[in-house]
Amino acid sequence: MKTAVTNVVFAGLGGQGVVKASDIMADAVFRCGHDVKKAEVHGMSQRGGSVSCDVRYGKEVFSPMVPAAQADYLVVLSPDQVDNNRQALRPGGVLITPDLVDATKLENAKSLNVAMLGVLAAKMDVPIEKWKEAIAAALPEKLLETNLRAFETGRHIGARL
Repeated sequence: MKTAVTNVVFAGLGGQGVVKASDIMADAVFRCGHDVKKAEVHGMSQRGGSVSCDVRYGKEVFSPMVPAAQADYLVVLSPDQVDNNRQALRPGGVLITPDLVDATKLENAKSLNVAMLGVLAAKMDVPIEKWKEAIAAALPEKLLETNLRAFETGRHIGARL
């Protein structure tokens, strides 16, 4: 009997917080009691190179890699990475692109990754308190309130989609 696994791919450029966003999401679903597997692919450079992270969760997950064209959600933090990663999305999957959130309207533009998590959270069946716990666990206290507000901004955007 096959168990349902949810597949999420995060993509962007080094320095945008792609890995941090995937860590937060993985922690949030783990806090819900799911089995979680995660994989990262870093491009040639730490900052500015392509980065993608696969997160898979469900009752039982055997592999950390999202199978080709099977992502239920594709979260892309850099506009120039949308076309490069679109093939990861399954037919009917949800594409979350950076044009949904105006980073200039955030208190800190570096919070775009957390705002994009808010958009994703609005589409997923993960309790908001689990997201907030995971954000709090991943970020230093001095950045927490700004990022929680960015998360809420993203959730409001995601709720309208």
